[in-house]
Amino acid sequence: MKPMPDSLTSTIGQRVDLIDTPALVIDLDAMERNIQRMADFARKHRVLWRPHAKMHKSAELALQMQRAGAQGVCVQKVSEAEALAAGGVTDITITNEVVAMPKLHRAARLAARLAAQGGRLAIAVDHIEGVVRLAEAMAMHGSDSGIDVLVEIDVGQGRCGVPPGEAAVALAQAVTQHSRLRFAGLQAYHGRAQHMVSTVGRRAAIAEVVSAAQLTRMLIEDAGLPVPLVTGSGTGTLVHEAASGVFGEVQAGSFLFMDADYARNEREPAQPQFEHAAFIKTQVISAHEGHAVCDAGHKSNAIDSGLPTVALLPPDYALRYANGGDEHGLLYAQGPQALLPTLGQMLWLIPGHCDPTVNLYDFMIGVRGGLAEGVVERIIRVDARGALT
Repeated sequence: MKPMPDSLTSTIGQRVDLIDTPALVIDLDAMERNIQRMADFARKHRVLWRPHAKMHKSAELALQMQRAGAQGVCVQKVSEAEALAAGGVTDITITNEVVAMPKLHRAARLAARLAAQGGRLAIAVDHIEGVVRLAEAMAMHGSDSGIDVLVEIDVGQGRCGVPPGEAAVALAQAVTQHSRLRFAGLQAYHGRAQHMVSTVGRRAAIAEVVSAAQLTRMLIEDAGLPVPLVTGSGTGTLVHEAASGVFGEVQAGSFLFMDADYARNEREPAQPQFEHAAFIKTQVISAHEGHAVCDAGHKSNAIDSGLPTVALLPPDYALRYANGGDEHGLLYAQGPQALLPTLGQMLWLIPGHCDPTVNLYDFMIGVRGGLAEGVVERIIRVDARGALT
């Protein structure tokens, strides 16, 4: 684990304007409002809330959300699960297929450790061979308490998952043939629907998701197997899954920080008013007649879902961020009367995609009291940074 540098710990209690750049800064007040709104939403709709930790990758934040009512976490990789478990998280679902035996051995050992602590590990499968390999690993390294297994169905993502219907029935039945595997329900996530701009498009996409999940659950139950849970959903569509009567758990994660890509989507009226809480602090390092240059390039913010936007500008400023390469961002005035920032001026960027942006940093700087006049309250470790296996 990378030690926290003195240059970061020394900022605790200091004004926000003293934070060095570029830095990933969390507005703790906005983040905590997002957590409360999500907790209230889940309680109102009577669904479990298992936020996806692949976004924040922090055991500290995972435990903070659990104290607010979250049902453990989701992750995508075994190494993410291991990192969060090392930080004290004991209820973890790997919403992804794992087929390499070395990874499955690690997953089995982790399942045993979590069970010994009163926790649990769940994992997704979409192929009979994955079931057989998981059972083999659990027989070698797992405890008698076993592991929860979710059958993933492809509900429109076009990525992992068996087709809804009979194929899922056969796979669920295969899971029950192994004593250390417990069939725990269905994984039904439509990732592309999260970023559809129009509310009409998202509603239509999730209507198909719900129909596919409901049919599959019915067929499995008709075959004599109870389906304890249907889980999935994300920040962009959670209002639909939560209201469906089919989903018992939502996996929304990006709500915690939000990003520029989500801000481009039409907001569902029933969706909680989540705020931007993650920002990249950057400084103007070069100023010219037609543009300025800041020190946050695409090594500081992920651009797979678009470039960052410039936030919290004074009234006379309207800036467009353009890609200047690894270490530089280009800033252009928007409109003939708009001003360019001056040399040394500090600016705030909203990243285009929060998940891979967080993965670029070892630590996040938590600020209390707002980004204009707040102070640094705590440094948050990104425990699972680079956890790719």
